[in-house]
Amino acid sequence: MLILLPPSEGKTPAVHGDAMDWASLSFPVLNTYRAKVLDALGTVSSHEDALALLGVGASLRDDVERNTRLHAEPAAPAHQVYSGVLYDALGYRSMTPAQRRRADGSVLVISALWGAIRFADAVPAYRLSMSTALPDVGRLASFWKPQLTEALGEIAGGQLLVDCRSSTYAAAWTPPPADTVAVNVFTEVNGARKVVSHFAKHTRGELARYLLTRRGQAPATPEQLRKAAAEKWQAELVPGTARKAHALNIILPN
Repeated sequence: MLILLPPSEGKTPAVHGDAMDWASLSFPVLNTYRAKVLDALGTVSSHEDALALLGVGASLRDDVERNTRLHAEPAAPAHQVYSGVLYDALGYRSMTPAQRRRADGSVLVISALWGAIRFADAVPAYRLSMSTALPDVGRLASFWKPQLTEALGEIAGGQLLVDCRSSTYAAAWTPPPADTVAVNVFTEVNGARKVVSHFAKHTRGELARYLLTRRGQAPATPEQLRKAAAEKWQAELVPGTARKAHALNIILPN
């Protein structure tokens, strides 16, 4: 089982430590492309209109300025750098050592800057969205899609992929539909369903934690995933097609 997560918008910078070691990152075949994005991000972030170019507000000026020195910034494991609603619900720090090892091997974060990394990969905090277009790189989702298709194809084959990404990050890689289940979260009032973005992030984090910490074998098929989710939530499985992934719909009480 692999759990696909988006990065958090907000990130927690490492206070001290060594700079990122490129050779230690998972999927080293992506390093050439990571370096290209990193250089383009540094150039844009040093521009006088950097905030507008990156689509962020004045409160994030320090984050954007940090983008100009990422080669030298202290790095920390991705599970420490990424924060926010989903990652708080996942609660890596409160897991047992065995559960953390399971998370390190099962979670992939699809990133605008790094392409794809694992939880134990040490990276600096940065500010960049997958929806951004960078000079000489273009729209990042389009840039990463062929690279991730090649780099992740082998590890994705034959495994259940639990896709907890937002649509922005899902656009950067389309895993094999037959083995992929996209996680949707709804509330239901008088028979009408409504998507709730905040609670969707929280629930996806809770689902990821539950799958990583529950006893027994990890689910290996979409139906096994539905049964595991149904142990805690109202859940239904919408079968996929040859071109569209399955969908796990979690319905929260109103």
